[in-house]
Amino acid sequence: MDLISILPIIAMVFSLIIAIVGHEIMHGLMAYRYGDDTAKNAGRLSPNPLLHVDPVGTFLVPSLLYFSTGFLFGWAKPVPVYIRTVIRNGGYLAAIQVSLAGIAYNITLALCASAVLHNLTAPSSMVSLFIYSFFSYLVVINVILALFNLYPIPPLDGSHALSYFAAWMGWHKVAHWMDRAGRYGFILLVLLLISPFSIYVFAPMHYFIGLLLP
Repeated sequence: MDLISILPIIAMVFSLIIAIVGHEIMHGLMAYRYGDDTAKNAGRLSPNPLLHVDPVGTFLVPSLLYFSTGFLFGWAKPVPVYIRTVIRNGGYLAAIQVSLAGIAYNITLALCASAVLHNLTAPSSMVSLFIYSFFSYLVVINVILALFNLYPIPPLDGSHALSYFAAWMGWHKVAHWMDRAGRYGFILLVLLLISPFSIYVFAPMHYFIGLLLP
């Protein structure tokens, strides 16, 4: 494999780490804002990727998905959050903010990377190829992470946000049902991804990636 083929892969790995590690850190930072220092005490607010990477979710799964399907998705080790402290200090709206903080980070990063890309010229050297690939993957990976995590299926962030929203509205039976359904969420998620309906799951991501890439 020559250098021209390797550079985009390296750019992809760097982009993936920035996207998923930052996503988790933002959950911890938002929780810390509302008085929960669990993540801080665990050393998980550090930008050091070695503290956050999950061998399976950060490397193995993304590699297998990318080289078998061309789809790229992964995760880092979840940042520990004691949500009761957050709710006590900021209410359920604060809990919703904690749940959506990582998604907000990914959306912001995708938009910034898109703005940079639209001001870059076509790659004409090894360095420019790496830079162009890096920002392209930042757009793709962050859009996928943001929109995929919005789905209200446990253990995705959207399900937590919806559960806290239900509790905030006083729909405690709905919130309780969602919490109980969480144990089956991962199974449902896998079944959905391998079903013919997966094309509809990823359709919004393809659409927004097309909008943001040059």
